[in-house]
Amino acid sequence: MPEMQLVTLLEWQAEERLELIKGRIFKMSPATKRIHQKASVFILNQLFNFLHGKQCDVYNAPFDVHLPRNSKEDKEIVTVLQPDICVVYGQSKLDDKGCLSAPDIVVEILSPGNNRKELQNKYEVYEESGVKEYWIIHPDEKTFMKYTLDDDGHYQPSRLLTFGDIVTTPVLPGFTMVLDDVFNLD
Repeated sequence: MPEMQLVTLLEWQAEERLELIKGRIFKMSPATKRIHQKASVFILNQLFNFLHGKQCDVYNAPFDVHLPRNSKEDKEIVTVLQPDICVVYGQSKLDDKGCLSAPDIVVEILSPGNNRKELQNKYEVYEESGVKEYWIIHPDEKTFMKYTLDDDGHYQPSRLLTFGDIVTTPVLPGFTMVLDDVFNLD
């Protein structure tokens, strides 16, 4: 079996939107459903309003998150993702290209056709790179799952959240988001 050649960021030139995960190219899903967009805007707004005036920024797609293996040099980057939303503490992780290391929180909103990529491939990459929290929202099923990085570098899942639940996070002390508001956007 031939050895798989890793693609580096410097070799990546394409007309369509792509993500690079561990050196493999994945096409991004086609345009999302309206409810995906509404949920994304709502969550972005909640985070933006909470973070206003703090030393922390929130970004939404398309915004590149570069996850290098050992350095911030382009040749070492084998993963470039565009999460729906990410929260980044401190300017040292940012440059004109986007985020150059693990964001503190990544939010992915599931769409038909991207569930495997979000639930398996990105989970592994976010865990390995040290993303403190990985939030997965399923607008069709009206569910929210939060994975929190433990002291051993492994994700611990929350219970499955839905209507009647409120999202909090130790990464953003004082932040709350009522899931009824997220799931009643139809």
